[in-house]
Amino acid sequence: MKTAIILTSEVSLPMAEAIKKDVLYSEIYSKSEIKNTVTIASINDCIKDIFDKVDAIIFIGAMGICIRSIAPYIKDKHTDPAIVNIDSTGRYVVSVLSGHVGGANDLTKRLALITGGEAVITTQSDNTNLWALDTIGSKFDWKTSSNADNFNHPLTAFVNKKATALLLDVADEGTQYLERTKPDHVKVFYKYEDINQDDFELLIAVTPFLYSDARLQIIYYHPQILHLGVGCRKQCQPEGIFDYISAELQKLNIAKESIKDISTIDLKKDEPLLADLHAHFNNLPVNIYTSEDLKDIEVPNPSEKVEEVTSVQGVSESTAIKSADGGQLVIEKQKGKLSEGNDFTFAVAIDNHAIRQGHIEIVGAGPGDPDLISVKGRHFLEAADLILYAGSLVPVELTYCAKQGAVVRSSASMDLEEQFETMKEFYDQGKLVVRLHTGDPCIYGAIQEQMAYFDQYNMSYHITPGISSFQAAAAALESQFTIPEKVQTIILTRGEGRTPMPEKEKLHMLARSQSTMCIFLSATVVDQVQTELLEHYPPTTPVAACYKLTWKDQRIYRGELKDLAKIIKDNKLTLTTMIVVGEAIDNRKGLSKLYSHKFKHLFRR
Repeated sequence: MKTAIILTSEVSLPMAEAIKKDVLYSEIYSKSEIKNTVTIASINDCIKDIFDKVDAIIFIGAMGICIRSIAPYIKDKHTDPAIVNIDSTGRYVVSVLSGHVGGANDLTKRLALITGGEAVITTQSDNTNLWALDTIGSKFDWKTSSNADNFNHPLTAFVNKKATALLLDVADEGTQYLERTKPDHVKVFYKYEDINQDDFELLIAVTPFLYSDARLQIIYYHPQILHLGVGCRKQCQPEGIFDYISAELQKLNIAKESIKDISTIDLKKDEPLLADLHAHFNNLPVNIYTSEDLKDIEVPNPSEKVEEVTSVQGVSESTAIKSADGGQLVIEKQKGKLSEGNDFTFAVAIDNHAIRQGHIEIVGAGPGDPDLISVKGRHFLEAADLILYAGSLVPVELTYCAKQGAVVRSSASMDLEEQFETMKEFYDQGKLVVRLHTGDPCIYGAIQEQMAYFDQYNMSYHITPGISSFQAAAAALESQFTIPEKVQTIILTRGEGRTPMPEKEKLHMLARSQSTMCIFLSATVVDQVQTELLEHYPPTTPVAACYKLTWKDQRIYRGELKDLAKIIKDNKLTLTTMIVVGEAIDNRKGLSKLYSHKFKHLFRR
């Protein structure tokens, strides 16, 4: 697909370059003389020249320029190129012309993933306004407050574009929006201690905490992400306890406005204290858990007496953690006693999904078919803030499940250092990064070098396995690669190319077993592969050359080992080819003894 990227301002050059890297066969056109771009006299003359020669035109700039430029040349939706307009911030990507027939709608969705913007298929919107700080809290269910005597003072400072620090020490949909639409006079921080207050006149903080030592005007937005767990002695009298808890929260710099619910165990569901707290906390929801619900939750301050009565290690801590979906405690168990016989405890946990902590998930994409990724892998893709996928090996369709606002980039043109820096940028913001590798990432996935970087910087990461192409080959060949009493071993290996093979793992050594052999990354050295295999496999041994397994353009060629090189060369097969060798291919001779009459009892219901 030939694509022209029209750059109306040099300010948007980084965005244009990012798009060019990800969209094949694209060129950047600009009136300025910029390296690696096509210099044009005017946008109108350029459109006149290329309108009938390209499949798509991407405008980066004002919608008006786009409309006026293309208007004289629009003819028919079946022949006009796809037209997409992206504003200079990358916030909105708009399908303008030839949406369905010309592919502009699909291109719009793809470009929105690249920029981390919002795909607009049927409408356009103005995106140049500053945040409405007096109403934005209600949009995201945040409680708004300020340390300023007059709330208009910090509002005025923001509107006048005074230097503003934006503190986001938790993460939710609203914080993602603020990051994506940040004005130039706002600088984002993820830790309060990183802010040099001398550099700013205003602090906007989306947080469940209070910063009483701040010298700046502060606008607080408190998301409801804290969970209050409560325990008490039987028939504990509630007088004064709400005020006591509120004072302790204040002392520990916890915003009472961020409390989302109150939790306890079912033995305490009728306690007067619970009803009193429910009323004083403006009728927040109350969660009641059974001991069975809480039995597996470990708490930092267990009580033998409580466990003896309830079989739970501790009521306040365990119920807070349960309501927080496993989130960590921000206040461990606090004991209180305002009068004799009226002992109580409370603890506070932060919602697990709101904790801002960077993480990298290395996900196996499977062999190519988007439906062959694991459910867990798909969930990570849907939650990721950045998806960095191996563009030369992984179909872009696998990334279409990304959430709105996620950034999706191909690593095909990046070296290892660029890949790491891209991931670390998001990681340092406490975001979820998915590194998407073909097949199973642990098999020729080139992840060892990346994990070495992660270890060096003490970064959190994990591997979600994927279906390997050798498994896809077995399915596509409708073959069982292990045959009872004949072949019980599958060898995964590759031919020797630029990277030497250990002597004991050379193909002619492995071929002695005549196992089912699945050979990766070896189409370019097929002559050598065939020669080494023929040292031990008979010339008539079945082989299969499997090209782009499970992709839309999958091709499979069967034959005999003596013809393997010819099959590869005649069909111009490339690096995405899996070579399978062995008698297990298409073997239908005999049945496993498991299915004989001697084993029928295994299948009785």
